[in-house]
Amino acid sequence: MPGTPLSTPLSQLLVAFTIELDNEFEQGFRGARLRPPRPVSLVMWSNFLRFVGRGIAVGDLSAAAGLPRSRTLSTLGGMERWRYVYVGPSEAGQPTEKREGWGSARGHRSEWVVRPTPAGLTAQKIWPALQGEIESRWEERFGRETVEELRRSLRAVVEQLDVELPEYLPVVTGTNGMAAEISALARRGTVPQQLSALLSQVLLAYTIDFEHESELSLPLSANAVRVLDETGIDVRHLPRAAAVSSEATSMALTFLKRNGYVVVEPDSANARAKVARLTPKGRKARDAAPAQHAAAERSWKARFGRDNARRLRSATRALLDQREGGRSRLALGLEPYPDGWRASGRYLEQTEAMLDEPRTGLPRYPMVLHRGGWPDGS
Repeated sequence: MPGTPLSTPLSQLLVAFTIELDNEFEQGFRGARLRPPRPVSLVMWSNFLRFVGRGIAVGDLSAAAGLPRSRTLSTLGGMERWRYVYVGPSEAGQPTEKREGWGSARGHRSEWVVRPTPAGLTAQKIWPALQGEIESRWEERFGRETVEELRRSLRAVVEQLDVELPEYLPVVTGTNGMAAEISALARRGTVPQQLSALLSQVLLAYTIDFEHESELSLPLSANAVRVLDETGIDVRHLPRAAAVSSEATSMALTFLKRNGYVVVEPDSANARAKVARLTPKGRKARDAAPAQHAAAERSWKARFGRDNARRLRSATRALLDQREGGRSRLALGLEPYPDGWRASGRYLEQTEAMLDEPRTGLPRYPMVLHRGGWPDGS
């Protein structure tokens, strides 16, 4: 993996773990004989629903999750719209009808209380158990010592962070160019045990360092800008090339066009198609990325120790390199259930690509949109 930014293997392991867990979460609702609301991702548990408990004031959510208020309210709106929580005055029961602003978090008063619905209570039971289940599967698939070495190498970094970060990458927005924008949080002296949280916190720490030097966010740089050039690519092919959904690439292109990095224009060879190409400004940003990654890794070696940085890279490679019968072992856990949403419709092509070869079919960086929090932007 020479020349590959450290963020790439961290991202692909995190996305793979999340997809494997999310597939089981979707099935968990069927096993509970409860009609599932819209499926959502582990992201919504890690950064939102676990803080709700039996009830929490709207005004307390942001501090509990350690995320900006705007991101927390965006997640709250989605989880309310998808029937995992309801919001109202402290003495109010669960609403039976949609009210004005329902599902958008508009008009919520700080003292109002967020409570789980029956679906939310079921989700609160399913998610924690699945963390351990998927980690056990990884130990069986990749080797217990291999996974434990990954945990140790991640902890060696997290234990040296001077702030406590969220347990999953936050939802990105198009208005700020998908930047992390995490404020410094007070260190509470805890290090998460879950593998997904360790991967997320290490990746987020790297992201903050990279974005401190880069004019583009890491999600934009690693996914969309990486595959664009001056000659142009058919916009319809961009999701496959970037390994993220059409919704995610659309959000990325909107920001990149508005800020002069990309031009989208009709294809001269096909009037029904459009191509996206880099402007000189976009080319400059793309060409600067390798040096920015190199600077981030030099900084990491100085902050966390050269041996720890090398150990982390080796530990990620130990999982990504494993194959069984010519097939990546990482892909063995990504097969969706036949009745799962990833097994049909417009997302099937994306699913087949990551099953064929995770290193090209998985994103180079998670793109966690508000649409359920899927880390490949789905």
